[in-house]
Amino acid sequence: MLDEKELGEYTLMANSLRFLCADMVQSANSGHPGAPMGLADIAVVLGYHIRLNPSNPQWINRDRLVFSGGHASALVYSLLHLWGFDVSLEDLKSFRKFGSKTPGHPEYKHTPGVEITTGPLGQGVANAVGFAMAGKLASNLLGKDLINHKVYCLCGDGDLEEGISYEACSLAGHHNLDNLIVIYDSNDITIEGDCNVAWSENVNARFEAQNWEILSVDGHNFLEIDKALERAKSASKPVLIIAKTQIAKGSQSLCGSHKAHGAPLGDEEIAISKEKLGFNPEAKFFIPNTSALRFKNTAELGALANHAWQKTLEQSDKKALLEKMLKPDFSSIEYPNFAQEDKMATRVSNGMVLNAIAKTLPGFIGGSADLAPSNNTELKGLGDFPKGRNFHFGIREHAMGAISNALSNYGLFLPFCATFFVFSDYMTPSVRVASLMRSKVFYIWTHDSIGVGEDGATHEPIEQLSHFRAMPNLNVFRPCDGFENIACWQVALELEAPSAFVLSRQNLPLLQSVRKEDVLKGAYIKKDSNNIQLTLLATGSEVELALRSAQILENEGIATRVVSVPCYDLFLQQDKAYKDSLLQGKVLAIEASRGIEWYAFADAVVGMQGFGASGKGDALFKHFGFSVENITEVAKSLIK
Repeated sequence: MLDEKELGEYTLMANSLRFLCADMVQSANSGHPGAPMGLADIAVVLGYHIRLNPSNPQWINRDRLVFSGGHASALVYSLLHLWGFDVSLEDLKSFRKFGSKTPGHPEYKHTPGVEITTGPLGQGVANAVGFAMAGKLASNLLGKDLINHKVYCLCGDGDLEEGISYEACSLAGHHNLDNLIVIYDSNDITIEGDCNVAWSENVNARFEAQNWEILSVDGHNFLEIDKALERAKSASKPVLIIAKTQIAKGSQSLCGSHKAHGAPLGDEEIAISKEKLGFNPEAKFFIPNTSALRFKNTAELGALANHAWQKTLEQSDKKALLEKMLKPDFSSIEYPNFAQEDKMATRVSNGMVLNAIAKTLPGFIGGSADLAPSNNTELKGLGDFPKGRNFHFGIREHAMGAISNALSNYGLFLPFCATFFVFSDYMTPSVRVASLMRSKVFYIWTHDSIGVGEDGATHEPIEQLSHFRAMPNLNVFRPCDGFENIACWQVALELEAPSAFVLSRQNLPLLQSVRKEDVLKGAYIKKDSNNIQLTLLATGSEVELALRSAQILENEGIATRVVSVPCYDLFLQQDKAYKDSLLQGKVLAIEASRGIEWYAFADAVVGMQGFGASGKGDALFKHFGFSVENITEVAKSLIK
């Protein structure tokens, strides 16, 4: 508990923090001073509660701190510096400059102490739910003596207006995530002015309806904040602390104004404000010695907690399991054998692969957006969250994606999440952030094309493959059968990046076993010929179509090679010599999607020029030109 006699010192700490943030934004001549200044009092108190160890930032039982409003980055970096992380005063002075540790919005793996890249508003709230879910599962698997940390999240009005926060908080309340504490910076200000221009929601009632405990405080009253955090740490459900604050608190002219949200205060305003609060108006990036020492208490308390935890670990019978989860052995996985099968949808073969991986890797977890029977994603016999490894995300694709990012960044888990490919549109923001972080999340996207059939154009993905292939760091796999599916997983598990598996609803013939090394290059020869005149490029269900077309063309005297491209992204990374060795003669790409990216390699593309239609999958494939007759006709015209 805070000492009432020390309120003057807490005020000095908070004002020091305010002006440090204001100086950073002013020095960069861009940024957001308002939220950091308004949150300074809360940040001071939080430092006395949170357990972090800057000398061991990856300590698995540390508390997690998520800034959902990434625009408050000046506060993030200031705290990391003052708490003792590897963020120097010079780094603060380089705020928002190219190559610095302190970019405009915090980025995971770029700045020590940043747990996750939150990016768009609302993502961080869902990330915090994900961290809390990871902590709850880890506690059940490893014991509460080893995993008992809290997850703190700072969010604002904008985060709660975004729909993703509703999805995530609904799931958190459903699971009684008592390790989650969200502090809502309720300053009633958005970029366009007062929140009431677009928002009049009863936040208290909303969260009560979602099974949260609600606490309300004056966000500038240290003792109230302290009392609320103490109460929240012993709650039996997730807690929302509604902190009424003033944006740009401490600024003499702009306190409470929306003008302080996204622009520097100005040198004159900062100088006047500093002088009014007893600071030297000429001194910049200044922290009084007494305040600096008090901020360092956070690191000292965290180091002590880490040391005590290490002793507990040494005596724990779960130590071996923890180490196995920290360092998974991919080489020991026993993949299924499809040799006896005739035809199988890749969503089905993928389900068998998921279970084989889960059998070997205790940290392999995941679930579906209420589509597990269709996605084939149930991990059989492994139970449901919070005690088991199957996650039921409900119909919440937005939140599912962001939660999975946190599950990955937590440090113990390899998460997958699943839905129909057309609904991947809901997940794009979180997939993009995962790709930016290179977080190992595995996306299972089934019902991959017009082969969906009778559900019609609204449910048939067309442009999604091109979209996700255009996303840097994301590897999109579209296997042609179960054998290629296995090889894709062998590659994906070892990549330090997210991967997507785009899988068929319809049954596909099993062609032949595939080497991991072939998939690692993104493309390989499926059928060869001599004196090649034509190369057919294909993925997924269209590979078998390419093989049948090639046989007809060969019979007519056109030497044809077939190249399967299970991962366009990996193929793109290969050197020119390898690409040229595969692409002989005229090149025709075949894919039941928009396919505009194939023009990087192909002379012509048989792809989708519009949306799909309602009808049986076979009829749609024929109607849209994915038939042997059309492929051979296009190929022959290309040769002529």
